[in-house]
Amino acid sequence: MNPHLRFVAVLVTIFSLLAVACGDDGDVAPVDDPADEAVVEPELEPEPERDFSTIGPIIEDFVAENELNGAGLIVVHRDEGVLYHDHWGDFSEDRISLVMSSSKMVTAGVLMSLSDQGLLDVNAPIADAVEWGAGNPDITPAQLVSNSSGLVGLGPNPSYPPYLCQFINTAVLQECAETIMTTTEDDADITGPDVEFNYGGGQWQVAGGLAEAVSGKSWAELIDETYVQPCGLETLGYNSPFIPLGATFEYPDGFDGDLSLLPPTENPNMEGGMYVTTGDYGKLLLMHLQDGMCGDTQVLSTDALAQMHGDRAAAVYDSEVGYGMGWWVDRDNGRISDGGAYGSVPWLDLEDGYGAFLVIEKTSDVGQNLAGLLYDPVEAAVVG
Repeated sequence: MNPHLRFVAVLVTIFSLLAVACGDDGDVAPVDDPADEAVVEPELEPEPERDFSTIGPIIEDFVAENELNGAGLIVVHRDEGVLYHDHWGDFSEDRISLVMSSSKMVTAGVLMSLSDQGLLDVNAPIADAVEWGAGNPDITPAQLVSNSSGLVGLGPNPSYPPYLCQFINTAVLQECAETIMTTTEDDADITGPDVEFNYGGGQWQVAGGLAEAVSGKSWAELIDETYVQPCGLETLGYNSPFIPLGATFEYPDGFDGDLSLLPPTENPNMEGGMYVTTGDYGKLLLMHLQDGMCGDTQVLSTDALAQMHGDRAAAVYDSEVGYGMGWWVDRDNGRISDGGAYGSVPWLDLEDGYGAFLVIEKTSDVGQNLAGLLYDPVEAAVVG
């Protein structure tokens, strides 16, 4: 082919390719550039507005009207951590308070941790784990911490003579547990297990002695490895305040969080001997809300939590009250709680994923009255 013709043919080919890439007006069609595309940001859920402004005045007025020395409240959320934390009167974040029966869910959790580790079957007879369990061969650990063991509870006589060792700070926990399980002085007063609800009493001291026996560790060591270390707690501990402080069912005068007033004991009270700050108790509530996790540590399994939170009293026998393992269960609204004789009230709303811990230093009735004023405002602040 003539070189000139070959050159013309190449030009025709080039112009043909340009025509494909051009618009009708001869302009070159733009080539899509990813950098020129508009970036569509995902729509984020707006942070919920939390208004706790109604809480302070309620507590402040209540403290004044009832001549209390103070109060503390912490509110925590499953996904957002601490939502609210405040104190009134003499209380501050450093205030260590005795919380009596608000110890129960913590004690029950130690037994459930031992169950998670395979050291204890909470639904098998205690007699399978310790020799002294043969004194009441049908009782299980689950029944002890759900107040349905059949042993005598706190009512009608809190100082029931055969179980008095539970209040003696110079006794030894495992020996006290064995005494309660093997005494024959209670034969006329006990019932079979899972027959009726009998709140509190020596059955909780049995639970603690059993935990020590199967683990080979002291109660203080169990508390440290179960809660204190994984959850970063700074104040939580157990003692027996009854004799050293002359404590009954009203907060002992003169105890302002001074732990030096509580001599060391080998017989801490399992159902009511715990002391703690609001912040540390709040961390325990968060663990219950966050599938048993404290940071990267699985403190309790989800199965253990389900057993603790569930209404065992309804599932196993006919009880007028709702109770799990260490937790009261409100059958009307699903709220679970663990109120103490000195007015502390922890509660969880598992459906909405939040919990709260209220502490005063007076009596159960006074604390429950204040909690009753706070349930709705706290829920409104968290959920509403």
